[in-house]
Amino acid sequence: MKGTVGELGEFGLIRELTSRLTSTPAVRLGPGDDAAVVDAPDSRVVASTDVLLEGRHFRRDWSTAYDVGRKAAAQNLADIAAMGAVPTSLLLGLVVPAELPVTWATELMDGIRDECQVAGAAVVGGDVVRGDVITLAVTALGDLRGLEPVTRAGARPGDVVAYTGWLGWSAAGHAVLSRGFRSPRAFVEAHRRPEPPYHAGPAAAGLGATAMCDISDGLIADLGHIAEASRVRIDLRSGAIDIPGQMNDIGQAVGVDPLQWVLTGGEDHAIVAAFPPDVKLPARWKVIGEVLGPSGPPQVTVDGLPWHSKGGWDHFGSPEGS
Repeated sequence: MKGTVGELGEFGLIRELTSRLTSTPAVRLGPGDDAAVVDAPDSRVVASTDVLLEGRHFRRDWSTAYDVGRKAAAQNLADIAAMGAVPTSLLLGLVVPAELPVTWATELMDGIRDECQVAGAAVVGGDVVRGDVITLAVTALGDLRGLEPVTRAGARPGDVVAYTGWLGWSAAGHAVLSRGFRSPRAFVEAHRRPEPPYHAGPAAAGLGATAMCDISDGLIADLGHIAEASRVRIDLRSGAIDIPGQMNDIGQAVGVDPLQWVLTGGEDHAIVAAFPPDVKLPARWKVIGEVLGPSGPPQVTVDGLPWHSKGGWDHFGSPEGS
């Protein structure tokens, strides 16, 4: 569709966006009414929300609208999975300038819709508002399906720490893009379009995970949340973490130890969890550390030592333009 969202108007834009959506059996009433109605057979609803701001969380010269949509949905749906729940639905608040091409908005919605389909969820409603900076406020909902939520507070001394998904790929891709390159493509795409292992979250809950979170701010930072909430120490074994050859090549090219990306790079949305030591983990889970007793303050160490290098995402301290 040609033209701008200002020329199309609020209700025309809403019609255009909602016409592109699909549904799931869990959605009783989708977009078009005052509110949506979604099944909650467990009687408990898991909810998470995030805000993405142009120039802070994405750049249009780095990512297409479709990429931004996939990423916006993924980072919210990953939070649902990291609680051990199954994503069911998503709501979108969208702020856009009037001069924005309609095609950008529709491609954004296509990306959100397609990522929801990967997770088994659906967009069920939202709102659009005129503003100077493109902003997405995304809320995801999920169903525990009879399981208890896996929080950050249950890790126990003796547990093993394992992850599934990618670590450091998004940070390596960001480093490539920051230097004006577009390859290696796999790492650039990992930054533009993360691929959370949605099904691993509920599966981990079924296996008896004691604590869990997704890697949005960096492995050490997010495990730090678990250590703090559980009042434990967590020690990681750097040699147990796989670093792909191409990531080593990127690190050499830009003068960065790739272990820095693995330990402190965010936005991969891998899932990390603590498990009782006698749990037999599927091959997709990689054991990288252990939970230790609470002697001293809660913290995360690497090979027995504190990790002092800078890294990890901080919305009030990290650089703009990711």
